[in-house]
Amino acid sequence: MTREWALILCTLLCSLAGPTHLFQPGLVLDMAKVLLDNYCFPENLMGMQDAIEQAIKSREILAVSDPQTLAHVLTTGVQNSLNDPRLVISYEPSTLEAPRQVPALTNLTREELLARLQKGIRHEVLEGNVGYLRVDDIPGQEVVDKLGSFLVASVWRKLMGTSALVLDLRHCTGGHISGIPYVVSYLHPGNTVLHVDTIYDRPSNTTTEIWTLPQVLGERYSADKDVVVLTSGHTGGVAEDVTYILKQMRRAIVVGERTVGGALDLQKLRIGQSDFFLTVPVSRSLGPLGGGSETWEGSGVLPCVGTPAEQALEKALAILTLRRALPGVVQRLQEALQAYYTLVDRVPALLHHLASMDFSAVVSREDLVTKLNAGLQTVSEDPRLLVRAVRPREGPLGPEAGDDDPPEAVPTVPDDEAGRRALVDSMFQTSVLPGNVGYLRFDSFAAAPVLEVLSPYVARQVWEPLQDTEHLIVDLRQNPGGPSSAVPLLLSYFQGPDSGAVRLFTTYDRRTNVTQEHFSRVELPGQRYPTQRGVYLLTSHRTATAAEELAFLLQSLGWATLVGEITAGSLLHTRTVPLLETPEGDLVLTVPVLTFIDNHGECWLGGGVVPDAIVLAEEALDRAQEVLEFHRSLEALVEGTGHLVEAHYARPEVVGQTSALLRAKLARGAYRTAVDLESLASQLTADLQEMSGDHRLLVFHSPGEMVAEEAPPPPPVVPSPEEVSYLIEALFKTEVLPGRLGYLRFDAMAELETVKAIGPQLVQLVWQGLVDTAALVVDLRFNPGSYSTAVPLLCSYFFEAEPRQHLYSVFDRATSRVTEVWTLPQVAGRRYGPHKDVYILMSHISGSAAEAFAHTMQDLQRATVIGEPTAGGALSVGIYQVGSSPLYASMPTQMALSASTGEAWDLAGVEPDIAVPMSEALSTARDIVALRAKVPTVLQTTGKLVADNYASSELGAKVAAKLSRLQSRYSRVTSEGALAEMLAADLQMLSGDPHLKTAYIPEDAKDRIPGIVPMQIPSPEVFEDLIKFSFHTNVFEDNVGYLRFDMFGDCELLTQVSELLVEHVWKKIVHTDAMIIDMRFNIGGPTSSISALCSYFFDEGPPVLLDKIYSRPNDSVSELWTHSRLAGERYGSKKSMAILTSALTAGAAEEFTYIMKRLGRALVVGEVTSGGCQPPQTYHVDDTHLYITIPTARSVGAADGSSWEGVGVVPDVAVSADAALARAKEALQHPARRARRSPRAPGTSRRHTRRVAALARAPA
Repeated sequence: MTREWALILCTLLCSLAGPTHLFQPGLVLDMAKVLLDNYCFPENLMGMQDAIEQAIKSREILAVSDPQTLAHVLTTGVQNSLNDPRLVISYEPSTLEAPRQVPALTNLTREELLARLQKGIRHEVLEGNVGYLRVDDIPGQEVVDKLGSFLVASVWRKLMGTSALVLDLRHCTGGHISGIPYVVSYLHPGNTVLHVDTIYDRPSNTTTEIWTLPQVLGERYSADKDVVVLTSGHTGGVAEDVTYILKQMRRAIVVGERTVGGALDLQKLRIGQSDFFLTVPVSRSLGPLGGGSETWEGSGVLPCVGTPAEQALEKALAILTLRRALPGVVQRLQEALQAYYTLVDRVPALLHHLASMDFSAVVSREDLVTKLNAGLQTVSEDPRLLVRAVRPREGPLGPEAGDDDPPEAVPTVPDDEAGRRALVDSMFQTSVLPGNVGYLRFDSFAAAPVLEVLSPYVARQVWEPLQDTEHLIVDLRQNPGGPSSAVPLLLSYFQGPDSGAVRLFTTYDRRTNVTQEHFSRVELPGQRYPTQRGVYLLTSHRTATAAEELAFLLQSLGWATLVGEITAGSLLHTRTVPLLETPEGDLVLTVPVLTFIDNHGECWLGGGVVPDAIVLAEEALDRAQEVLEFHRSLEALVEGTGHLVEAHYARPEVVGQTSALLRAKLARGAYRTAVDLESLASQLTADLQEMSGDHRLLVFHSPGEMVAEEAPPPPPVVPSPEEVSYLIEALFKTEVLPGRLGYLRFDAMAELETVKAIGPQLVQLVWQGLVDTAALVVDLRFNPGSYSTAVPLLCSYFFEAEPRQHLYSVFDRATSRVTEVWTLPQVAGRRYGPHKDVYILMSHISGSAAEAFAHTMQDLQRATVIGEPTAGGALSVGIYQVGSSPLYASMPTQMALSASTGEAWDLAGVEPDIAVPMSEALSTARDIVALRAKVPTVLQTTGKLVADNYASSELGAKVAAKLSRLQSRYSRVTSEGALAEMLAADLQMLSGDPHLKTAYIPEDAKDRIPGIVPMQIPSPEVFEDLIKFSFHTNVFEDNVGYLRFDMFGDCELLTQVSELLVEHVWKKIVHTDAMIIDMRFNIGGPTSSISALCSYFFDEGPPVLLDKIYSRPNDSVSELWTHSRLAGERYGSKKSMAILTSALTAGAAEEFTYIMKRLGRALVVGEVTSGGCQPPQTYHVDDTHLYITIPTARSVGAADGSSWEGVGVVPDVAVSADAALARAKEALQHPARRARRSPRAPGTSRRHTRRVAALARAPA
């Protein structure tokens, strides 16, 4: 930047040696001072001062004698250097002084202000009740202060009743920054204030935040009404900022041209005493709504809908017309779905989605179509449900269009026999291909009545010539379909001859609300063509409607193999419903009215039928003959696979079921969808895995020569001594991490004999450096396994020599024997021992032998497994050829059994103790090591906090002492969350206090820590609604008041809104003759407001001592007294009252109930309360995320030392919580009636309460 400034500023020294000496070096300094003092991007001016001094010293000369040219050259240089086109240097010799600023508004009279305002603001109500407000200069705060009432009365109120608003800023080139919050606030809801911008002003070097106003003159424009802002290439300054804010708030649609990209405040300032002036932006927007990274200055505001400025109003009105129609479109769409959509179970979700859709960004028909289709198809998952834009029709659409199903045209059937034979010949083409393969082609569908009449001729001329063929090819490639009524009849011809009626498919018609099952016909003219012989159906992209239905159903029933192209996807059975008519075109909904449900219970949602073998239509016949030839060997391949599974699979309990499944599916024709060896292998694999639940059971196609094996390959040759060092270095990675944490990684499991052969070198080069570490991480994340014979040796290093440990057992299918695997009595080198922590890292890559080691160590509780679940490998896999084909079956031949449970575990894989992504496994292990090192300190700190702060000092000291002796129980802790749970359980066990708790609260959830985050006090407006929601009042018969609230609030907070509480709650019940306070659902809260609440139920006069609270942390006793001054009237001590309780009543609610009962002021009716505690305190435990909550205070006001903490408040009248209200009303209503007839003398409250209690105890 310094170099750039030097190149620019040296030009100002031009002609210093010339004859006129027009320019002095001081001009450079003056320009720099103007920039430094006023340019709103001061960070871009770093290095300018040094550059100025260097340029002056160099006295370089630029031979520019013309001042205007010089101004142009300087402007270009400054703009290019700062990348800011708003900086302009001009030469104005006729200007004797700096350009005069607009006269201060404070100096104008009210009439002058009014005249200026009327020139800059115009308004009217356009057709369609659209408000139009044109603002050519945004007024500032001074104008609003003086003329705000006039603006509201003469302009704003006339626009308030409009259905939408167009704010025209096309001619607004600026305005006053102070006016921004006024414009925005009238378009923003008043229930919240919003930070909309931050303005930096360079001359004053201040930053000002702009917020919406909490209150405005007159009314705000409803947030439910649309707002459109019109812009042009001239819209600039403050108008741009208003446009940008409204766009970012999603409060307005911007229509027109990109704005100029100017500045909030652009000033022309004289450079020193010269005739040069610098136009410079002095203020800028920091744009909080754009996240601080986006700005409109320099680049302008991009409209939501771009259009020439002169067409912007017309475009805006078109957008508003469309948006005004949106509720009607949605309503008609909802009505159409309810009336016609065939998948009725999806309609409620669709209706809910439509009701909650956000259409704020919809500004065109295209937007609306895209939005609606995205929502409809996401929720329904039905591609048939579609909104479309169509061209305008000559005539208007009716309220509903008819069904799209064409009427079933019934062709004229000849009366003579010759004519009927000729008609059948024209409809069907038959032949017998080489290899005795039948061929049938028909290119259209006739209606069922036609086929019924022609059925004898079809039987003779079509089916009889094909009966003796071995296979049949049905050609529908040129068939566009037609009526679907004949589909069941055609399907019936492919059913086996010995079967009864078979359910072919089911249809549900929403129009008639009828579900119809379609069965095959038992009686048919002519013979059937059973599918056991093999039926192959040819399709193309022209195959449509009824032809598609036939193809889909034959494929679904497993009666045919489809070959060719994906069909057209042109289903019938839909209805077109008009949604919107516009001059540009209409919107219509295509809604399916009929659903096909195949015999598997699955709905067909159209979209074209996918063939089993996809080829071009012209190649389909040749491909069908290839598939036919492949199917001749299908039975042998499927049965051969089943025989291999029966003979070799390691899990004999599922072998019989698996083979039976293969045979059953073969008999049903399920494998006819396999069109080659690859697809057959895929189907067999899927069926075997589904039945057995074993992903290791595979069938695959290997066209090359492959040697099938029944056992693992022979062990590799033991490497020579020269190769050992290289192998160890390549295969093993070791490291000692901070904290003496050993790290061992190896990515393959070698065979036992190999390991024994290189054992001494392994011990010396690998093991010796790890055996003395404090803990060990074994990294198997990249180990796919291999040989399992070395697993017992590896495990043995982590146990003592004696007693030997049973690791796992192996069941071998070939021998049908179970072999137990044990640790070895002797190993090379030293053992790691059974007491130091071991962590094994796993991933989805880890397999077979690596899984065996990890599972064994986990099963015997010798290691903590961290990482991802493994897939489940096999200790031994056999690969067997299916007959002489290139198909092979791979299956486990051994099964690993747990030493502790005897159950097989190899199929399910290893489930880690701590599941994390593999990339985080090592760091997680290190965190656990660090956590376990902290445990002694955490227990010590926790014990001290309890001992120093628990409300009962004696019990606190006992808990701390016992806790320190439980350290060994925490040796296997793996996370701070688990530590918190264990610690909480131990503290509550030792203390018997359920309120002594610990919690794990991570950094991003600190707002959940009680007492840590300051309370957010809502505004009075918000609190008024909160009060109405939180407090429930009523007046029952005999003028008995009722008050319910379910949580106590903070006294400071309630004091701020005491007038609202009195107005909306207390005044409704204060004049009753008796009172019921419902604490059954009150869970407590701060106790600071208890004394104020109690005070309302005692007379004015000497304060009454309510309770005494002992605080352990400061070893002091505080007293709770009634208040002498209250907001509103007192209820007094003369009128009866009852408090309802339940087992849920807790904390502050219990304290209030306890006080009122102990002082004899209230009758308690209900259940024993929960037995909570005074509000506890939360403490942070060391540098962890653990927090301990300790009851630090207790009530000591009772003379006999009794308290409610831990035991609850016992009611005067014990009834269930549900019956408490009725019992209290019964107790209070009659005395209240007598009290009204005969007012009691002062001082009789306690006796009256006792009489009420006696009455309450009497049987109902």
